[in-house]
Formats: sequence, C-alpha cells, structure tokens
Amino acid sequence: MENNLSGRILYCDSYCIVVNKIAGEAVEGAGKGMTDLPRLLAEQMSNLPQAPAEDALDLPTAVHRLDVPVSGCVAFARTGTALRFLNDAFQNSMVEKRYWAIVEPPSDIGACQWIEEPSPEFAEITHWIQFDSRKNKSIAHDEQGQGRKKAVLRCRLAGKGRDYLFLEVDLVTGRHHQIRSQFEKLGLHIKGDLKYGARRSERGGGICLHARSLSFPSVAGGGAALDDRKITVHADPPIMNSLWQAFQSALKRDNADY
Repeated sequence: MENNLSGRILYCDSYCIVVNKIAGEAVEGAGKGMTDLPRLLAEQMSNLPQAPAEDALDLPTAVHRLDVPVSGCVAFARTGTALRFLNDAFQNSMVEKRYWAIVEPPSDIGACQWIEEPSPEFAEITHWIQFDSRKNKSIAHDEQGQGRKKAVLRCRLAGKGRDYLFLEVDLVTGRHHQIRSQFEKLGLHIKGDLKYGARRSERGGGICLHARSLSFPSVAGGGAALDDRKITVHADPPIMNSLWQAFQSALKRDNADY
C-alpha cells in the first residue's frame, strides 16, 4: 500500500469520501507530530468529483472516529447535508463496521472461551466504558455505573499464529477506544498497543488494529433520502507484513469473506 493519499482513496462522490487511513494520521484535531488527514484530503479535492458549492464544507469532516494509531476505512462528509445525514446513520445503527485485530493470547482464557478454536460464530461482548480524560484512556467495566456508557462488539477467532491470535470484530456501538479497552478487560492486548497493556510497541508507532470494511447508506437527492444501495468498501492493511499475510491466509482457509 502506497502512502500517497490518492492511492488510498477507496470511494468518493460529491457528498462523501472514504480513505484507507495509515497509522499516525488524525481524522480530527491533529496534535503535535500527527498528520492532519482532513487537510491532506482538501488538497486532493480539485482532482475529485466536486461537492455542491452552496453546501460544501471548508474541510472534509469525519463522521466517525478512528484512533490515530489505527489504520483502515474512515469516512468523511464533504457537505453540510451529508454530515447531518451520515452522523444520523452512524448514531442509529445503519452502518456496518468490521475490524481485524492481531492480539497477544491471554494468560487466562477466563471469559474468552470463544478463542480456544477458530469458529465462524461471533461472540457478543458487552461492557460499560468510562473515559478518563486525564489519561486519554477508556476503562471497561462489567457493571453499569455513573458516567459509564454501554459498549457492545461481536468478535470471533479467525486463526492463530505462533505467538498471536487473529480476531475479526464487528463494532456495534462506537465508544472512545472501545475495542482496545474491551479487549484489555478480557486480558487481550492488541499488538503494539502499550496504552492498553501490550508488551512492546510497533515499529512506526501504530497498533495491529485495522478497520477492514465499512458499509453505510449513500446520500441521494442531496442527502434527503436513502439510496437503494449502500456504499461498501474494503481495505487491506497499509503495511502488509507477514502477520497480516498470515491473517489473510487464515481467512482463506476459513472461507471467510476477507
């Protein structure tokens, strides 16, 4: 996968654009040392379908979060109408989000019986997440409590490597650092994710969590209605190393739609 942004655009029309993000890019509020992805996209707009001038946003605006060290599919609205439409779609469970994760095996299987053997079945996992702004970290709890938000994901073991597990994740809710914090609560640590308990960092500072696919309603009639189809995109990990290749091989053996 090339770092050139034009080679990472997965879909673009007059209302939205979807990109295969690389680790280190910020989808909003870029801080020191981060690449500002919306501004990079704005520089590409002259080569892409034009948004309606009367409704165009100054910068493409993310309609969902993708953490800075995470790679994969991320969608941006290009008009005010599309921003309202897509925000509503994401908030009302009209979007399908699948992730790939390479994780360290837990020391104690405990609540993770579903990782003993690969299976086509997804286990549903529910926690209540509380965000600690001082640490910029989310903590997953087994019980409800003040300031905690319900977080749900579905997960399955797709395969195993010598030292790591290959997990597919369907994100049902969209909480801050949701997958990372829920996995930590289960004793699972995403490769490279020091903040959430991984043993060591990844070269380049990313983590082995990748937004593999995204499916959402298209904006039709200027965003006034749903089109009959959905926009569906898939993205390979930007850096296709031996572990990601092993992940894909496991999915092929599993006959999964990778």
